[in-house]
Amino acid sequence: METPVFIGLDLAWSERNRTGAAVIRNGALVDATGDLTDDASIETWLAQHLPPSAPAVIGVDAPLRVPNEHGRRRADREVSLHWGKFGAGAYPANRRLLARGRQVRGEMLTERLQRRFGFMESAPIPHQGQGRYICEVFPHPAHVALFALPRTLKYKRKPGRTPAMVAAEFARYQQLLSTLQEADPPLRGLETLVAIDAAQLRGRRLQALEEMLDAVTCAYVVWFAWRRGPRYQRVYGSVAEGHILVPSLQPVA
Repeated sequence: METPVFIGLDLAWSERNRTGAAVIRNGALVDATGDLTDDASIETWLAQHLPPSAPAVIGVDAPLRVPNEHGRRRADREVSLHWGKFGAGAYPANRRLLARGRQVRGEMLTERLQRRFGFMESAPIPHQGQGRYICEVFPHPAHVALFALPRTLKYKRKPGRTPAMVAAEFARYQQLLSTLQEADPPLRGLETLVAIDAAQLRGRRLQALEEMLDAVTCAYVVWFAWRRGPRYQRVYGSVAEGHILVPSLQPVA
């Protein structure tokens, strides 16, 4: 059996924007990019990292299933209730907000990856399952859960956050990711990514760093979920109506 592959996608809601991607294999980060564009480019990149018979899990930071026309999904509401006090509430997902020509990008991409690579939407991820699974993840509550944070990281560029404040939070984000080399499971190969100085970046280059770091988070979350099994996963909502998977360091009752 081929070695399992764990992939994170920080999926832009529109193909006009860039998507981040990262892949973990054999306990190491083997590639990360912030420059993918349309679904075809994502599919091509995935093909480079997926041996024909390898088990694989993809974690996507974007809604994969949005049945509701208005409002928000049950998953969004449940995540906000559980994680809102940490500043990690979910954005409301509905078709009026996300659909382009009546189609939601995450739904379309999931269908493409199912047809070409055999991925099926699953939550929780089976314990060391030998299939190919895709699930929706959300970096903010994952950071809080994995690193025991009192509040979310503030690396997003928003009004009131100076470049120095943002750069400091990027450095904190990178430092926290570097601690994963001592986690369970441990992650190697982060040296180049965590050595990038966000204070020296502007515009598109800074955005690419953000997308790569979030993609690494997504890839680690699905590796963690696969390695440790359903008892260490919180699933909000459901596959049928849209879900969000969040890792848990402690067994979930």
